[in-house]
Amino acid sequence: MHNISRLILRMGEITLKGKNRGRFEKVIAEHVREILRPYPQARVHREYGRVYVETGGVSAELLIGLLRNVFGIVDIIPVKQAKPELNSIIEAALELIREHDIQAETTFKVTARRVWKPFPHSSQEMNHLIGSPVLRANPLLKVDVRNPDIELRAEVREDAAYVYSQIIPAVGGFPRGSNGRAMLMLSGGIDSPVAGWQSMKRGLEIECVHFHSYPFTSERAKQKVIDLTRVLAGYGGKIKLHVVPFTEIQTAFTTTGQDNLMITLMRRAMLRITARLAEQQKGLAIITGESLGQVASQTLNSMNVIERATELPILRPLVMQSKDEIIQVSQQIGTYDLSILPYEDCCTLFVPKSPATNPNLRIVEKVESFLEMDEMIQRAVEQTELLVIEAGSSTDSSSAEAVEEDWL
Repeated sequence: MHNISRLILRMGEITLKGKNRGRFEKVIAEHVREILRPYPQARVHREYGRVYVETGGVSAELLIGLLRNVFGIVDIIPVKQAKPELNSIIEAALELIREHDIQAETTFKVTARRVWKPFPHSSQEMNHLIGSPVLRANPLLKVDVRNPDIELRAEVREDAAYVYSQIIPAVGGFPRGSNGRAMLMLSGGIDSPVAGWQSMKRGLEIECVHFHSYPFTSERAKQKVIDLTRVLAGYGGKIKLHVVPFTEIQTAFTTTGQDNLMITLMRRAMLRITARLAEQQKGLAIITGESLGQVASQTLNSMNVIERATELPILRPLVMQSKDEIIQVSQQIGTYDLSILPYEDCCTLFVPKSPATNPNLRIVEKVESFLEMDEMIQRAVEQTELLVIEAGSSTDSSSAEAVEEDWL
């Protein structure tokens, strides 16, 4: 991509949101500015339905690589900018075709669009006026209006004309945080990071909650979750990670004599803790990586008993997806290789040989009544470690009080 001075970032679903459209576009523009902060030469501005990035001499390939992961952007168009005059547009078209370095017979067509109506030539006329000099200058080019190898596009607006042949797909979805905040229960496995990414794509700002049972789980397992959070931060900006000490609660469950209910009891305790953290952080829902029928705690009966531990809505983005489908997404978003690292998490500890797939709510609640659940849960919340994770950064570890004022 030579001499690309401008990128056009086009929106997707947000164009359907009526009066919210301007707000969503503003959120995307702010996210883009945040990502491009290390490159002050690049300038960002927005118009109705679009965000523009002036490259300022920064490599277009580099900027595109960064911006393809911004939620709300459906595609990115690197354009050659010309004056809204026919000769200037033709010159830009000829330059763009030269950069294709055509060495064999190649088909093309011109698709022109006159957005600025005072321009003296119609869209149909422009197709011929641009295409003819391009054909004369390139003997290997042939016209194919149905299935061309190159589609040369020209768009004329009042302030400038844009000539381009590439439309680069981006992640799409809704802008960061445009649909509220939710807490992601993040394990070290394959599923929960994918659930977090899909939630972010739907416009949720996420905060991650991880349960750490030191010394039964190692510091390497904790670092694995930090690294997974960092990958997610590459899509949504900095993310809070709450690391909850779970050893006391988990060992207490081993004394109940109800080994088959261990997973059910753990998951209910996790939901209670996550709900309290959500209350502190103004989260409106809890996100899990559950997929129906995948393991014992993810049968419909089990999920029904477990989710009754909280009144907050439980969002399960993966509930109807197969493991193969989930793995495919994890590979696409860059979490798979981390997720399969063989470091244990608390969910793999004390797993019974025959976990209950059809737990009885009355029995579960009776077992919990023999334990000091409220006290243990409150201690876990109070002792939770808060980390603020940024994409590609070192971990900023501190207390909740120390970072909350800057975050909110």
